[in-house]
Amino acid sequence: MRAIMSKLYSRSRSIPHRKPTLSASLTHLHSPPPSFSFILLPNSHKTASFRTPNKSLLLAKSISSLDAIEIVTGPEGEGEGEGEGGDHADLDTVSIPVRAFFFSTRVDLRSLVEQNKQNFIPPTSRMTNYVVLKYTTNSEPHSLVGRLSENNSCYMVVFQYGSIVLFNVQDVEVNGYLKIVEKHSSGLLPEMRKDEYEVREKATLGTWMQGGLDYIMLQYLNTDGIRIIGSVLGQSIALDYYVRQVDGMVAEFTDINREMEKTGTFTMERKKLFQLVGKANSNLADVILKLGLFERSDIAWKDAKYAEIWEFLRDEFELTQRFASLDFKLKFVEHNIRFLQEILQNRKSDFLEWLIIILIGVEILISVYDIAHKSAINLL
Repeated sequence: MRAIMSKLYSRSRSIPHRKPTLSASLTHLHSPPPSFSFILLPNSHKTASFRTPNKSLLLAKSISSLDAIEIVTGPEGEGEGEGEGGDHADLDTVSIPVRAFFFSTRVDLRSLVEQNKQNFIPPTSRMTNYVVLKYTTNSEPHSLVGRLSENNSCYMVVFQYGSIVLFNVQDVEVNGYLKIVEKHSSGLLPEMRKDEYEVREKATLGTWMQGGLDYIMLQYLNTDGIRIIGSVLGQSIALDYYVRQVDGMVAEFTDINREMEKTGTFTMERKKLFQLVGKANSNLADVILKLGLFERSDIAWKDAKYAEIWEFLRDEFELTQRFASLDFKLKFVEHNIRFLQEILQNRKSDFLEWLIIILIGVEILISVYDIAHKSAINLL
C-alpha cells in the first residue's frame, strides 16, 4: 500500500500542470491524518478505493499494477452512526404499559376509597361504577416506561364489576396493587383473566391520536384518557370472562344433544336445567347492566378527542362483535333450554296422565268389587 501511495505521489510531482495533486489534496485535510480504507472493486480492472472522513475528492490515476486508484472522501461520520441517527425520531415517544385483570365479580368501591383517600382522584363524570387511584413510586423509572408526561406515577382504575386496569406498573409491582383491591373484592374466581396493551405518548404527533397493532399513540395522556382507555379495557377483560362462561354452557348442551342423538333421551334433572336458566339470564344481565357495554362514557360525549379514542378502542377490541357472538350463543342456550323444558313438561304431563289413568282404573276396580260384593250379599 505504501509503495502504491509513494508511486502516485512521485508521478504527481513530475507533472506540475495537473492540479490538484495528491499532496496538495492531502494538505487540505485537518489533523489527525485521514484514515484510508483499501477496497478492490469487483470489475475487470483492478481498482483501489480510499475513503477519507472529509470533503469529497476523487482522483483516478493509471499505474502499472493498478488500473485505477480512487480516493473518495465524504462528510465526517458518514455511514457511521447511521443506526443511531435512525432512532432519533423515536426518542420523543414514551411507552406506557397497560395491564387489565379480572379476578372477582364485585368490588366494594366505597370501602376501597375509604382506605385509599390519599390516592383517590375525584371523578369528572357521572359514572359511578369505577374509581381511579394514583400512586407515586420512589423507584427509578425504567428507560422505556412512561412517566405520563409529568412523573413516574402509577394509575389504577378499579371497576365495581371486578375489572382492574393498571397504567405504568411493572410486572414486579402488579401483585402489590392487586392485593389492595382483593381486600375489598367478593366472588373471587378460581382463575384470573389478564390482558395487556400499550399507550404511547408523542408530543410531536401530527394528529391527536394514531392507532397501531396492540397500541395507541397519543400526543399526551391525562386522567381523562386513562378513564376512557381503562373503561374499554375493563369491559373487554370482563366480557372475555362472560364469554367463557357461556361457552361452558354451550359445551354442556352440546354434550346433552349428542347423548340424545345416541340414546333418544336425556337424563338431566329439572333442578340442573333451572340452574342453567338462571346462569344464562344472570350472565346476560351482568354484561348489559354491570358492564354498561352500550353506555357511552360521559367524557366521550363532552369531548370529541376522547370519543375518537373510545370508538377506536371499541373497534380494536371488537366489543360489539364479541357481544353479538355472546348474544348468539345465549340464544342457542335459550333454544336448548326451552326445548328441554318442553320435554320435561311433557314428561310431567305424561306422568300425571298415567297417574289419572291408574286412579280411574283403581276406582273402577273398587266399584266392580263393591257391586260384586253387594250382589253376593243379595244372593244370600
